[in-house]
Amino acid sequence: MKSLRWMLAAALVSLSTLALSQADGAKSEAAKSFEQMKTLAGTWEGHVTTVPAMAEMGNDAVTQVSMRVTSRGNSMVHEMRDARNPDDPTKYDHPVTMFYVDSDRLILTHYCDAGNRPRMAAHASADGKTLDFDFLDVAGGTQYGHMQHAAFTIVDTDHHIEEWTYMMPGDKPVRARMEMQRVKDKKVF
Repeated sequence: MKSLRWMLAAALVSLSTLALSQADGAKSEAAKSFEQMKTLAGTWEGHVTTVPAMAEMGNDAVTQVSMRVTSRGNSMVHEMRDARNPDDPTKYDHPVTMFYVDSDRLILTHYCDAGNRPRMAAHASADGKTLDFDFLDVAGGTQYGHMQHAAFTIVDTDHHIEEWTYMMPGDKPVRARMEMQRVKDKKVF
């Protein structure tokens, strides 16, 4: 009887190990995309251009971005700030975006300075270098507008491009393009 229990326990352990190894080998597209996003963990700085041009941004707008993997690798946080302002999120723009896999989708939730939380789902470009996030829904008021779209293009290990589309009241889009460079040996946050 003891040997039967031992063999049953050994069989269950073997099956669970097999199931875990198969799950690792058959990662979903969302999980693969998330692994790609994780390569952007670090500190970044870059110039911002907007269309239409935003007078308050000026010609020399520089943004700083911090991205870090958190929650035991299950999510990633993206924090953005204007390099010209002190790091005080109570007085200056400091949006936070979270990335995570939800079932078979890579989702971002953008915690906006406009007081709302749009969610978007990713799909990868054919070449695998760009993750395009399309609008799903928004929680909170939209009287000041809301983020509508985002795209991340990985150029190489030290460069990436972020493109964000903000929908102003009256459905007027403002597009921001940030050409980011990895900051080495300097923490900006």
